Amino acid sequence: MKEISKIATAALPLMLMGSSVFSQSLDDAKKAIDAEQYQKAKSMLKNLTQTQADKDENYFYLGWVYILQDYPDSAKAVFTQGIAKNAKSALNYAGLGAVARLEKNAAGATTNFNQAVSLAGKSSTPYLYVGEAYLLDPADAKAAADVLAKGKAVNPKDAALLVELGNANRLLVKSSEALTNYQEALTADPKAASAIVAKGVLWRYANNFEQSETEYKAALAINPNYGPAYREWAETDLRWAFNDPKMASAKVKEGVENYKKYLSLTDRSVESRMRYADFLLAAGDYPTLQAEVAELEKVAGANNLKIYRYKAYAAYENKDYTAALAGMKKFMAEAGEKRIIPRDYLYLGRIQVAMGDDSTGINSLRKAVELDTTQVDLYADIAKTLYQKKKYAEAGEAYSKYIEKSRGAKLNDYLSMGLSYYFAFQDQYFSTAKPKPTADPALLTKADSAFSYIQAKSTTPIPIVALYRARVNDYKETNRDNITGIAKPYYEQYIQIVTAKGAPAEADKKGLAEAYSYLGSLYEFKDKDEVKAAENYTKARELDPANKQAQRFFAKKGGAKGK
Repeated sequence: MKEISKIATAALPLMLMGSSVFSQSLDDAKKAIDAEQYQKAKSMLKNLTQTQADKDENYFYLGWVYILQDYPDSAKAVFTQGIAKNAKSALNYAGLGAVARLEKNAAGATTNFNQAVSLAGKSSTPYLYVGEAYLLDPADAKAAADVLAKGKAVNPKDAALLVELGNANRLLVKSSEALTNYQEALTADPKAASAIVAKGVLWRYANNFEQSETEYKAALAINPNYGPAYREWAETDLRWAFNDPKMASAKVKEGVENYKKYLSLTDRSVESRMRYADFLLAAGDYPTLQAEVAELEKVAGANNLKIYRYKAYAAYENKDYTAALAGMKKFMAEAGEKRIIPRDYLYLGRIQVAMGDDSTGINSLRKAVELDTTQVDLYADIAKTLYQKKKYAEAGEAYSKYIEKSRGAKLNDYLSMGLSYYFAFQDQYFSTAKPKPTADPALLTKADSAFSYIQAKSTTPIPIVALYRARVNDYKETNRDNITGIAKPYYEQYIQIVTAKGAPAEADKKGLAEAYSYLGSLYEFKDKDEVKAAENYTKARELDPANKQAQRFFAKKGGAKGK
């Protein structure tokens, strides 16, 4: 019995050591996930699902890596296995909820999230991952903050949860609350590099780039191999470049170097390289992006459709429209509607328009707006395309929607809107269709309103706008046989603006001739003042010898008298 006892006693430390190794292995996998070393984490977790096949946690974290790598089908299969091992696995229900969200199955997501929370007990971890699932779409930051706050009530010292709560509050533009959450996370775990990096991101969005860099350096002092610090540093360099033109070149270069460091620390997996592609897209470095995705297509094209999305984006920006269309068609055909985002329709529409398929392209752009009503700039794209194709009435309405919904509309957008309505009226007025359409005076009112707004907001009157206001008001004369001179003050304003600068530029001469010939016609037919008529027609002819009204007047007078 003593021998058996000794053997048992000797074996006990080995058993404990084995348990510690397995526990540590899961902990190492979690650390690898946090460091965005997804291939390393996946390898560990696949091993754990074999060696500890009865532990549902192992399946959850493996599934979560698939979520982060954008493989929802694989994630769903692994989460389902986790639930088969433990029907009360709160984490795996949180995982299934995340998959449902990616599949745009709101009801399924809610059901699974509710189940996860109901099974959570005294663990805050399910709350953490339900919150992270919501944050897969930043638009759902409020829902994330709500569930994470409940998790905090369960365990106020869960550092990872506090960081995510801070991230949710940052997205909700609650900066003070976010900073408090990050500080609480550091109180719970002073070596939480993720919390320090999150502070750096918070400072980045406040455009305090120096403080942002200080935080990343602090995180790297704790863990020199913490890749996400370099990634966020690179993103900060990019924002700094956009905000400070003097620093732009240096900061973009520094950002690329920081991203390369990130890649070197995250095993250069396809997923890490895809994040690099995200960075290149944001930086607008389309030649490098196209080269990168061409390499990625060789090693992972069959397994990662997102490569074809970026291939399309980059090829379009590099004016390689055939390659762009091929990439986008492959992505959209194989990814399925649930994975298509508004930007995909945006690029598809732009590609189609660039290749001459205007009607289809405009429909694709409209689909992008339907999917994301915040993408108001698309109305400008649609309007520009319609204008170029001389679909002026539709262009005017698109510009009107853009101006109504956008905070960044400029006076040029009002000019484009006014011109669209003006030319739409002209198309109706001169139409040769049978039956002939009645020109809609409401188009003139809309055009005049746009031109009037420009002159009211401009520091100095703009000649071309004054000229178009004159033309619009001339068209308002419904009785062409008894013109009252509605356009006169606008043509006079145009003359005053142009001549005040001295001798007219060559580009202004025809417009001036038009203005003088209009005044000449008023004096000739309305006021019956032949002297003033001749004076204005003479000016018109001097500026533009081909002016037809001036030619008619002097021909009627015998030609030579007017010379």
